[in-house]
Amino acid sequence: MKTLKSSFAEELPRIEAALAAAAEELPMPVQPIARHILDASGKRLRPFLTLLFARLLGPAKADMYRLAATLELLHAATLLHDDVLDNSRSRRGREAAHTVFDVSSVILGGDALLSHANAIVASFDDMRMTRCFSEATSSTAAGEILEIAAKGRADVSRQDYEQMVRGKTACLIRAACEIGALAAGAGAEQVLSAAVYGENLGMAFQMVDDALDFAPEEITGKPTGGDVREGKLTPPLRLYRESLSTEKRAAFDAAFACGLMTEDDAKIIAERIRQAGHDALTRVEAQCYLHNALAALNALPDGPESSLLREMCAYVRDREK
Repeated sequence: MKTLKSSFAEELPRIEAALAAAAEELPMPVQPIARHILDASGKRLRPFLTLLFARLLGPAKADMYRLAATLELLHAATLLHDDVLDNSRSRRGREAAHTVFDVSSVILGGDALLSHANAIVASFDDMRMTRCFSEATSSTAAGEILEIAAKGRADVSRQDYEQMVRGKTACLIRAACEIGALAAGAGAEQVLSAAVYGENLGMAFQMVDDALDFAPEEITGKPTGGDVREGKLTPPLRLYRESLSTEKRAAFDAAFACGLMTEDDAKIIAERIRQAGHDALTRVEAQCYLHNALAALNALPDGPESSLLREMCAYVRDREK
């Protein structure tokens, strides 16, 4: 039986080819922007999940790689917009697109990517898939709006955080799984199980990502404590804040709200979070979502793909970068 790693390695070239082909179909002025962000936009878990669910619940529609690419195109569009909004200077070790191209072109390029992805989904002539993609688009936008509103706020509750993550991260992973099930012609109950798996996997993925933000840079390859400097009260940081005395908490809140946290502040806080185990506790909380994902998967047929989907939960739980 293939492992998750070997199966993903086998699929990745065809996923990348589908993304490259979709980028070449864009209007000429947009293509360089699309290629730039697609070269620096992630692990390709979404298209891989679409393929797994389509095969698990098959028979899948023809040209599944083209369909699987659509959620990744949507994700890339959101990254273009996010980097402009956050004034990020880099993404995954490369210059952010708006530092290479002008800001207006990048925003419009993101719009073009999103529109083209929507057109690809529509070409499969299945209203359920079109609705799924549209709902994912609007949920992502809503999640991003909530995150912007929460920036610098030290009073963000666990419920607020979960609502943000469900919109900005989990809904795209949910949609990737759901579209795969829909493409296979699965019934309503199986489609719902695929969607529940994807949403819970996405919630766990983001929580582990938030824990990894406080890992040493030599492990993750990313600056430590970026969420501190960006004013994002993620679970490890919320636990850290709650551990402070009243006086120290007030000082933290003031600096956090005003964006005065320096790189040194972030490193010190990250070290304290690791020492107190706040990052480890966040991973424990993430496992509750993974338990829900596995429970949803148990309602679906057994097969090579379901084994890989279970292994995906273990990957999310244990990942170090």
